[in-house]
Amino acid sequence: MMAGSALLFLGVYFVLCFALRSVVQHVRTGSTGFKGISGRPGSMEWTGGVLFVVALALGVLAPVLDLVGVLDPIAALHEEVVQQAGGGMFFGGLVTTLVAQMAMGKSWRIGVDHSEKTELVTDGPFSVVRNPIFAGMIPTSLGIALLCPNIVAVVALVALIAALEMQTRLIEEPYLLKTHGEVYAGYAARTGRFFPLIGKLR
Repeated sequence: MMAGSALLFLGVYFVLCFALRSVVQHVRTGSTGFKGISGRPGSMEWTGGVLFVVALALGVLAPVLDLVGVLDPIAALHEEVVQQAGGGMFFGGLVTTLVAQMAMGKSWRIGVDHSEKTELVTDGPFSVVRNPIFAGMIPTSLGIALLCPNIVAVVALVALIAALEMQTRLIEEPYLLKTHGEVYAGYAARTGRFFPLIGKLR
């Protein structure tokens, strides 16, 4: 059953990309890398952080609701070839996320601490796009939506993309411009946000 596979895949993703990566970060730096949700409650920054958490929760809920028979799949997407494509996209996104996390080294964080200054990483996958970790999360979420194509999975995908856009535009990019100045401005002017050549800062 594809919903069961989707749930298993998500478990692997959370263990590798969140739990294990946090342990590695703690061993390297003494910090887990989790900085929490930025901004005051109700602000756009705070809303983006909350939306990110909601998107992850909905991504898990989608296959659960399928397994217990609460939601039926979207008929037009409930095809074996679509589910196979979803599996491929999920694992492609997983590998992209892991490679980007390793390339980020000690600078890896979830969230932003405005009092902290980390090294700006611009090589490896970061030479192709500015946010390769987020770029990997998008096909991962799309893969789950294709493996378990119900309305909750679609909402989770849309919510994740919106949250990543808010996180990068409202929190990370202003922080990096303030912290690294012209170095980041030049890097952002020649490197796309999530996709090569797309979303460069002027």
